[in-house]
Formats: sequence, structure tokens, C-alpha cells
Amino acid sequence: MSVTVRFAPSPTGNIHIGNVRTALFNWLFALKHDGKFILRFDDTDGARSKREYAEQIASDLEWLGVRPHRVEYQSKRTEAYDAAVERLKKAGLLYPCYDTPEELERRRRIRLSRRLPPVYGREALKLTEAQRSAFEAEGHKPHWRFLLPNFDVDPFATRRTEIHWDDVVRGPQTVDLASMSDPVLVREDGSYLYTLPSVVDDIDMGVTHVIRGDDHVTNTGAQVALFEALGANAPAFGHHNLLTTTTGEGLSKRSGALSIKALREAGYEPAAVAALAVLIGTSENVAPSASIEVMAETFRPSSSSKSAAKFDPTELDLLNRQIVHQLPFEEVSERLKAAGVNVDDPRAGQFWNVIRANIEKVRQAGDWWPIITDGPARDIVLDGDDLDYARTAFSLLPEGDVDASTWSAWTSAVKEKTGRKGRALFMPLRIALTGRSSGPEIADLLPLLGREGIAARRP
Repeated sequence: MSVTVRFAPSPTGNIHIGNVRTALFNWLFALKHDGKFILRFDDTDGARSKREYAEQIASDLEWLGVRPHRVEYQSKRTEAYDAAVERLKKAGLLYPCYDTPEELERRRRIRLSRRLPPVYGREALKLTEAQRSAFEAEGHKPHWRFLLPNFDVDPFATRRTEIHWDDVVRGPQTVDLASMSDPVLVREDGSYLYTLPSVVDDIDMGVTHVIRGDDHVTNTGAQVALFEALGANAPAFGHHNLLTTTTGEGLSKRSGALSIKALREAGYEPAAVAALAVLIGTSENVAPSASIEVMAETFRPSSSSKSAAKFDPTELDLLNRQIVHQLPFEEVSERLKAAGVNVDDPRAGQFWNVIRANIEKVRQAGDWWPIITDGPARDIVLDGDDLDYARTAFSLLPEGDVDASTWSAWTSAVKEKTGRKGRALFMPLRIALTGRSSGPEIADLLPLLGREGIAARRP
């Protein structure tokens, strides 16, 4: 069977790493099975959905290596949803309700006080035509509920009705429809809640697998019933564990620090973000892959734990360093140029090979390029005995070409002349040459500076 999956974000804000976990689970599943991936914007909320958010989501996914085979907008498919609503109404499976939020809350509390599950009691089914007409005449607009098939004849005499599925992530699952309220599919203003458009779209677009967060497990029972009510077979379902903050709080679009846009702008590598988004909270080692295609080869949805996974930004920093330290010059040259590195300089390639092991993000190389080409930074200034020592040491720079062996020969001569050793020997020279107390190996930096560049840094 061919595989078709979908990712259906709401363009009401920037997606965060938790959203991307779902997108990547679907993308990797599609790659692994040579299937199709649909990017489907849930933009039926016209007041909150913005075109700029949809464009940013598409851009963020492309940055991560997700390239949809098809892009859809639910706002353009209202005719299909209208037709489904009429079909359900004619079948007697969608009924109008005039209950106010206050009435619903009062009934919920009563049921809880009686130790009954707080499900909707289908009071609206008891309304006569005259009562409905009276509500309409008073200006009340109904919301519409889907009648779950959890009874034999009498909808007020529910019975245990189990929905079973073999979850792609969690294995065998069961939901009892008798433990659920009839879901609202249409609001008072005629707009649709997520469930109806989602099911209609999954049917029309041939979605075979729905992979999403495990906060939707219970919803699956009602959705399976809705698929069947519309004459379709339900797709396979998979529910992965969610990501939380390190304190256990759920991620939200209001927390902009973990949005993909913010992580991109902070200089993180897409491979680092993808690896952590997918592999954290699984039985797999959290390590970057050479490509998204390579990650797909070993991707196993079932490796996901059943408990929430905590996203720790320090882990992202660690992954990012690992990736940056392996990036070849050719792959980062454009970004180095944007960071201020003259990539046409003959030393640029060697500079990158030297500096990459000492930075966390590519753009940080831009901080070191002026130190090589213009002179030391002013982070630390030598004084006192260290200043006198450095002046003496510079006079002992070996003759000849500056190469990988120069530093060893130079420090040997300085040690013999001054008697200094260890940190007291090396640190003043590092500060004189770079203006910093840490960084790349000086032995590697000297050939980049050259004899004239070194001599010009004599304090």
C-alpha cells in the first residue's frame, strides 16, 4: 500500500520544536516508505490565521529538509465541509444543541457530584420542533454535535462501545465511545471545529496514516466513528509523545524562544534541530545524521517513549557543536561571507578548518576573522611582568617560514631564555597574538598570521 501522510498546522503563529516533532515524524515516515507528504494549513479561523505565518511555516519546514508533495488550505475547501455536514444531518447523525456554556458546566458538576463521567447527556435530543423553533425565534443559534454510535436503539441508554486500532507508535489501543461526549463539529457561528475538516480532508486526499501527538489518543475513537459515518475507512493512527520544557510545561506558540524561526535566527543548524526534535524521548541515541534521508533509514516511530520528553536547549548546543566541527568549508562559505569572512582570501579555507573546532555556530567565525586579518581583539591587555615577558618572547621568533612547527620551536626558545613554563609561558603569548585567553591552538593560527602578521602584534 502506498503511504500518504499529512502535517496540518494552524497558521496562527510560528511553529515550535514540538510542532516540528510531528512534522518530522510524518516526513521521515513518508521517506522511509517512499510515500507522499501533504502540508495542509488548518486556516479556517479567519480572524487568527495569517498568510505570513503560513509562509514562515513553509520556510521553516524547507530549512529542516521537509519538502511537501502537496500544499492545501482548508479555507479553500468549505464546500466539501458543507456537503459533509448536510450528509450527516440527513442521516440523523448531526443534531442542533442550544445549551449555554453555563448550563453545560452546571450539568457537568452535577454528574461529577454523582460520581458519573462528565459527558454530555444529549439533552438537546429531547427538544421538540416547537422548542427548537422557540430558541430560533429568540435569536439563539445552535451548535451541532455528532451522535456517537455508542447505543443500540435508545441514545440515552449508552453501552460500552470499543474502538480498537494498532497504533503505529504505541501499539494496540482501545477507546470506549460510551466514555465520551458527542463532539461539537459546528460552532454557533457556522464555523467548523478541527475534527470535521480534518476527517473530510483525510478522506478526500487519501491520507493513509495520521501521525500526531499523544494528546489526541482519546479523540481517535470519535474520529474513527466519523470516518465510518461518512462512508470511509479510517486511516492508520500513530501517537508520539509530546515535548515539554525542562520544567515540564507544555510548549506553545506564545513561547517564541523555541520557535523554529527563533532557533534559525540564533544560528542553529537544521540537522541539530531535527535530530533533537525527533530522537529525544525515544530509545535511540540523540545524534545528528548526515542528512534527513539517512535519518529516515533508521527511523522507527515505535521507539518513542510513552512519557513526555523534556527539551533541554543545552542538548541542542551540544549537537550543534558536533555538527559545526564537521562542516566543510564549501558547505558554509556563503554563511561565512555573511558573517564577514572574506571567503576569497587564500587563507579562508584554512581559517575555517582551524576555527570550526572552537565555535558553536558558524556565524561565530566572523568574530575571529578580524583577529587574523587586522590584529588582536581588546578583550585582555598585557601589563607588568607579562608585558615585559611578551616583548622578550617576540624577539625570539624563529627565522624562516611560519608553519606547523614554528610554535614548538618558538616556545622552546622562549622557555630556555626566560625559564617560564606551562600557563605562564603560553598565556601571555596567546593574549598578545589574539587578545583573548582562549581559542584555537596557537600552532594552527601562526601560519594564518604569517611572519609579518606575528611581528606586527609585538606589544
